[in-house]
Amino acid sequence: MGPEGEVISISERAVQQFKALMQAKGQAGAALRLSINGRGPGGFRHELRFVSPQNQSPDDTAAEIGGLMVLIGAEAAENLKGASIDYVEEEFRSGFQIDNPNPLWTDPVSLAVQEVIDKQINPGVAAHGGYISLLEVRNGVAYVALGGGCQGCGLADVTLKKGIDVMIREAVPAIEEVVDTTDHASGRNPYYQPAKGGQSPLDRR
Repeated sequence: MGPEGEVISISERAVQQFKALMQAKGQAGAALRLSINGRGPGGFRHELRFVSPQNQSPDDTAAEIGGLMVLIGAEAAENLKGASIDYVEEEFRSGFQIDNPNPLWTDPVSLAVQEVIDKQINPGVAAHGGYISLLEVRNGVAYVALGGGCQGCGLADVTLKKGIDVMIREAVPAIEEVVDTTDHASGRNPYYQPAKGGQSPLDRR
């Protein structure tokens, strides 16, 4: 996956770090699955997970990079074209860094909803330590998730129904309903389920 028009590129430093983590976790020979599990402030939310090579699906994009098997599901491949993964080590942080040049949305309705969230909603919500993420627009419904200070807040439903819902529907007439997918009681987002099986390289337990 690199300069020949394939989906992503991974630096040699990142490949070696992935292999070292696999070794440390007793998963040498595992494959790396890269997926997108949402969109939020700062861009796509990427997920990296170690899986068995047998976890490969027929519609996956698969490639070997420096001896590392990489799997990308068909649903994420289009939004990962041209992306790159590196491993950075700086004074105050270190970890995998994904640079994804793709736009969050390509259809005009989703773009319009994202603009309302970015320019009108999130600046106000940020004052309370929270943020709103647009997960998907489908059949006139905007699916959103509340994060940060909003997540787990007992007033979140009231805030959504009295403010966010009205602002989005007034600004984007094509939206008929706004659905909050966040599970406030448990602090989880059930809309996007975690990838089946595997272990995240970020989980160092």
